[in-house]
Amino acid sequence: MTAIPSRQIRAIYDDTTIRVYQAYPDEISDSALEHGTFVSPPFKMERMTWIKPSFLWMMYRAGWGKKDRGQKRILAIDISRKGFEWALAQSCLSHFEPNTYANKEEWQRTKEQKPVRIQWDPERDIYLQPLNHRAIQIGLSGEAVKLYMHKWIQNITDITEIASEIHSLVEQGQIEAAQRKLPIENNLPISDELKNILGA
Repeated sequence: MTAIPSRQIRAIYDDTTIRVYQAYPDEISDSALEHGTFVSPPFKMERMTWIKPSFLWMMYRAGWGKKDRGQKRILAIDISRKGFEWALAQSCLSHFEPNTYANKEEWQRTKEQKPVRIQWDPERDIYLQPLNHRAIQIGLSGEAVKLYMHKWIQNITDITEIASEIHSLVEQGQIEAAQRKLPIENNLPISDELKNILGA
């Protein structure tokens, strides 16, 4: 079995869209589902919003939708591949890495100029325990948030019930049944230029 690279974007995607996940309270979720995008208010445009292509990392972050009321609803958001790749191209790592930036000054300048942040956090298994490889989190601010809301979002689906079903199966020890319900996420091919930007 081939080892999964430490930093690789895995997602549900097709030729034109890629699926990301977010978790919100009822008021933001209901508004987004009604309008087919996020609307401010109740969505706060001035805050950085984090999108996550990994289903299980989203489950870890939101505790299967049971962590707190602010993350009780799990949304699957299909956005344009072009928008997603724009976000990657306009990004900066959240933390300085000498293999990606010449020095801390270059990283600081890049961070000030770019509206998108990238974090690579340990991917999670079905028990939400950390794995050796990483999952990408993409933080959108400023121009990127506006593009996300008004241009990139193609469809929003409430998957809270599906997440709850999988969690119940895990709690019951029915791991194979739970795994069969997981979304199938594949390696997203990206250019060498984007890999360099992402430290991938």
